[in-house]
This record gives sequence, C-alpha cells and structure tokens, in this order.
Amino acid sequence: MVQGRAVIIGAGPAGLTAAYELLTRTGIKPIVLEKSDRLGGISCTAIYKGNRIDIGGHRFFSKSERVMEWWLRMLPLEASKDRPASMLLRPRKSRIYYRRRFFDYPVSLGKDTILKLGLWRTFRIGMSYLYSALVPIKPEETLEQFFINRFGRELYGTFFKSYTEKVWGVPCSQIGAEWGAQRIKGLSVWEALVHAVKKVLHRGGGIGQRNTETSLIEQFLYPKLGPGQMWEETARRVTEMGGEIRTGHTVNRILTEGWRVTAVEATNNSTGAVERFAGDYFFSTAPIRELLRSFDPAPPENVLQVSDGLVYRDFVTVGLLADSLQIHDDTPQGKKPIGDNWIYVQEPDVRLGRIQIFNNWSPFMVADPSQVWLGLEYFCNQGDEIWNLPDEAMIALAKEELVKIRILDAAAVRDATVLRMEKTYPAYFGTYNRFGEIRKYVDRYENLFLVGRNGMHRYNNQDHSMLTAMLAVDDIVAGNTDKNGLWDVNTETDYHEAKEKLSRYS
Repeated sequence: MVQGRAVIIGAGPAGLTAAYELLTRTGIKPIVLEKSDRLGGISCTAIYKGNRIDIGGHRFFSKSERVMEWWLRMLPLEASKDRPASMLLRPRKSRIYYRRRFFDYPVSLGKDTILKLGLWRTFRIGMSYLYSALVPIKPEETLEQFFINRFGRELYGTFFKSYTEKVWGVPCSQIGAEWGAQRIKGLSVWEALVHAVKKVLHRGGGIGQRNTETSLIEQFLYPKLGPGQMWEETARRVTEMGGEIRTGHTVNRILTEGWRVTAVEATNNSTGAVERFAGDYFFSTAPIRELLRSFDPAPPENVLQVSDGLVYRDFVTVGLLADSLQIHDDTPQGKKPIGDNWIYVQEPDVRLGRIQIFNNWSPFMVADPSQVWLGLEYFCNQGDEIWNLPDEAMIALAKEELVKIRILDAAAVRDATVLRMEKTYPAYFGTYNRFGEIRKYVDRYENLFLVGRNGMHRYNNQDHSMLTAMLAVDDIVAGNTDKNGLWDVNTETDYHEAKEKLSRYS
C-alpha cells in the first residue's frame, strides 16, 4: 500500500474527496488547508436566521455510478436502524422568465411556447434552426457560434443571449466555444424534441438517467440541509480516520526541487503565523493564477503571463424572505406556488440573472415553510459596481427588480441578506486560448495534481470535480504520473464512466 503524506490546498468537493479517497484506499495521510472558514467551497451551505442558502444551486446528479454511490454512502437516501435518511429525491424543474412569462427550459416548441411567442416569431425560430442545421458555422470558435449551430440564430437571441452575457459580462462572441461544449454538450433543439417524445411514451420513477443530457434530467438527489451537509459529513469522516483539516490557512508559497513539489507554506489568517507543510503528494484546487504566483522558483515568464491573464467571474447572492410571490402555477386543482428549483431571468432590462426557490430544493432549507425563501443571483466582477454595493443598496436593487418584472410585491418582503463569493466561474476568454502552456508546464511536476473547478480553470460541476480527485488518487495507487486522464474529465465527449448503468437507483 502506498504510504506518505499529502498536502491538499482547498476544502471544496475536489479537495475533500481527495482526502477521503486517500484515507480509504492508501496509507497516505492528508492535511487539507482551506483559506476560508467554510467547508465545501461554493458547495457550502450558508445559514441566515435558520434559513439555508445553496450558493449557485447544486443538483446531486451524475452520469458516473462511482460518484452516485459515493454520495449515497455519505448520506443515505433511505433510513435504516443505524442512520436516518439524509438525502432527498427531488423533482427537477427550471424555466426561463422572458417577456414577464414562463417558458420551458430546455426550450420546447410545444403549444404553450408557440402561443406565448406568437406564430410569426415561432416561424422565424423554425426557419433559423433549419438554416443552422443545414449550413452550420465552421470553424466553431465562439460561444455565440456554438449556440447558433445548435439552436439557430433566432432562438439563441430569444432565450440564450441575454442570460449568458449576464453570467460572463462580455458578449458571447468573445467567449470560447469550450464553455458550451462542457456545460451543454449534446443538447440541441433536436435532443430536446426527442426527449419530449420519450417522456410521453415512457414515465419512469428512477434517477438512473444515464442517456439523458444533464440539462434534461427530471429528478436529482439533494441533501436535506443543503450541499454543505455532504461536505461537512465528508470532513467529519476524514478527521475521524486520521486526516487533518485546517481552515483559515492561506497557502502563499509552493516550494519545488526539480520537477517535484517538496512543501508549501501557509499563513494562519488569525495569528499571522507561517507554517511549512512538507509532503510526498500535493493536490491543488486553488485558482491557477494564485497557485503559479506562489511557485518558488517562479515559473517561466510565458506561463505567468498566461496565468495572470486568466479571468474569473464573481457572484453575489441576495437571500430574500417573503410571505408570498405574485407568480404561480396553474393546475387542474387551481393556482399553486411555483415548483421551480431555479428560474433563468432572460429579461434584458434587469441585472438579476437567476432566482432560486430554496423551498423547492428542500423544505428543510426554510425556517418557516409558510414563507418563501429566495436566492437572487447577480454575476459580477470583484470590485465592480455590483460587487461594491453596500448590503442595503444591494437588497434594495434586488427588491426593485423583482417588483419590476412582476415576481413579487415589495410589501411581501420580510427580511434579506447578502453573500459574496469570489472566483465562482472560471472564464473561457482572457488568455484561456493559451491555457496549453500552463498544462505543459504544470503537468511535469509528477507529484502535483490540479483538481476541481478553479484548480483546473474548468467550469466543472461538483461531480466532475470529484472525479478529477478520484482519478488523481487512482494514478497515485497505480504509480502513474501521466495527467492526461484528469484533463479528459468533462470534455466534449462524455467524461469518464459516463456509460455506467445507474438502474440500481430506479
């Protein structure tokens, strides 16, 4: 069995997964260094007066059986005499809010959509899609081209352009097509239509949706107390097995000899004391820009130039508590509260990007289930106008925009809070087109593994981040120093183990 010590930078999904995998499969003892005081990274659960906030929304669904089984070992779906059930099976529902109306997401060209759009716009959408299918843009280099090739120019402008540009803060024509390849993969108008037909012909109750695009899944697992519950449980097990987790420690120096990392130095944020942590293996989930600036000796100038030019998008969430909403679902039994997990706000006249309804993620997310607990998401850059707004002004803006787009009445609001999260989204512009120079350099360090979303500058879901950590441990066990397998996770083709059967969860 492989022995030694591992130093892991970051206690998000990738870092904690790596620590757990090392402890259960090797003789390597991990120490996890986390800059913040939270566990789980952006998959943590924040709490405000008993109300829980899922920062960004985290569906627990994966095409990897390995990840699905891992989650259910941590938090069981069904109660036993030894353990209460900690995982819920939740229906997935998300819609687009456009022209003060709801549209299905993914977009379907059914009767309801046609009536809301009108026959002339629907005709233009259909003709535009047919043209793009027959005469696709080649080469496909930008995100705008990616969307147009799969949905047509008219549908792209109607349902994708405004929201996507809110997320990134730049035109889709300036974003690399890689973002679409990773986040949307095979989804298209045709895929959505085929899925709709299958849904009518076959109604299954399981979550083993292996052949379904992630954007089309109909249910998912979710921890009762939010995603942070998963990572708090993982951390508990890591420390129980002898691993160490230190929060409030900022890594600011990476010591190397030849093509091996020998130690890292971290500052205790409370005391200012600097401590050196030597190890045999090193995992990093830190933003690459920060990591490479910490190397001693420093990387070549061209590598630093690329890493310094990488761009990140930041995030502000307004948690807002209200008595009720003005929007509702019409059902045969009458009007009911909306069942959406989140709503994409395609309205160009507001800055609001997305709305989460935490009640619909889990009833345990809300202190008083008779009230509605919302997460209002704003995408921004650290230091810009939105980021720098005082909390009171940020809350006032959120309320004003919800009233403007007819989501709620201002008098229904009871309380609110503001959370800011740095480097939430690694961007596919800036110097990203030269990212290969970073890979070529960093991959030569045989005992250093870059994993996770920011660690790889990849817009990964948490299951992808976990898979990179699992595969890194696989490599250590096998004595493999080739990093190509890690970089293959969440590429244009299905990531590792995507074709495994999930029928056992049905």
